[in-house]
Amino acid sequence: MPGKNFLFVPGPTNIPERIRRAMDIPLEDHRAADFPEFALPLFEDLKKIFRTERGQVFVFPSSGTGGWEAAITNTLSPGDRVLQSRFGQFSHLWAESCRKLGMAVELIEAPWGEGVPLDEYRRVLTNDSTHLIKMVLVTHNETATGVTSDLAAVRRLLDELQHPALLAVDGISSIGSLEFRMDEWGVDLAVSGSQKGLMLPTGLSIICVSEKALKISKTAKSHRYYFDFSQMSAANAGGWFPYTPAMTLLRGLRESVNMLLEEGMENVYKRHGRYAKSVRAAAAAWGLNLCAKDEVLYSDTVTAICVPEGIDSNDVVRNAYNRYNLSLGGGLTEVAGKVFRIGHLGDMNELMILSALAGTEMALCDSGIDIKLGSGVGAAARFLRGSL
Repeated sequence: MPGKNFLFVPGPTNIPERIRRAMDIPLEDHRAADFPEFALPLFEDLKKIFRTERGQVFVFPSSGTGGWEAAITNTLSPGDRVLQSRFGQFSHLWAESCRKLGMAVELIEAPWGEGVPLDEYRRVLTNDSTHLIKMVLVTHNETATGVTSDLAAVRRLLDELQHPALLAVDGISSIGSLEFRMDEWGVDLAVSGSQKGLMLPTGLSIICVSEKALKISKTAKSHRYYFDFSQMSAANAGGWFPYTPAMTLLRGLRESVNMLLEEGMENVYKRHGRYAKSVRAAAAAWGLNLCAKDEVLYSDTVTAICVPEGIDSNDVVRNAYNRYNLSLGGGLTEVAGKVFRIGHLGDMNELMILSALAGTEMALCDSGIDIKLGSGVGAAARFLRGSL
């Protein structure tokens, strides 16, 4: 099909030309004498993306799933109890990874479309008077349902109950796009991935670790080698890596961090909020509901939109791709066939958003959904013009 593919899944995201050029270099010597001059400033500037002064950032060559494993195995011992709520595919997978790594998971089920169930967390943590729960896990932004949970509220709850559990956060589709404040919110472990708000190819997991979590990692008894914090920390202190790093991705990461800091993180958050509101305006004009149950939960990086009864959302995704070269996200597991997802994170501008909405409108009509062509695009355009 002529022309480019329009990529509007919630990751991987579009790669800016600046980052492409930064990665389009010959391979280099990662043991060269001047390598720390590149690596050490990168480690420091990454802390600005997480909004931390006290935390330490580790960059592992892996997907975000590897980041989950690093967070778990470095700070927990086999049999340790963790608290997790399942309200989407990725909160489900993080809980499963804990189980397979030998942890005892206290799992709270919540309806898909809702966020972290704070009342249930309060009940479980209040009853845990002997502090058997060693970690509280939160999926900050659940991409399966387009829901963002209130991390600060979880920290306030832990502080109120004086519970010492680590606060571990899956920020893979939020960090670099949504408001995230590592120190202010008392996050102990924050996991991100290169292919989302950092606008890179898949292949890096960036983890920020609090002083408290680093201290605990020295006595945690889970087996780890490749993802070992102590091995990485010792090498990073001098500006090195304990094994061959993904140098082309690191060069891209340097440029990504430059771009985000040039824009300013507050402006990055506002930009994502603005584009998300335009997509939600389009969905309202189409007369379609969102999977997120309440507007306080609406994600600014992905919108999951419900299709009418009798319609298979997979048809929308297929028609968008096969007819218009537009990639949308499909529904996953419990919402398979019920929702489609529009990702709006990373490198994005007004015309990119409007093009995705135009293609989505045609795919909706092709799939038997009765909408007026131009209604969603018009609603989004009016919002974008009025919010400059």
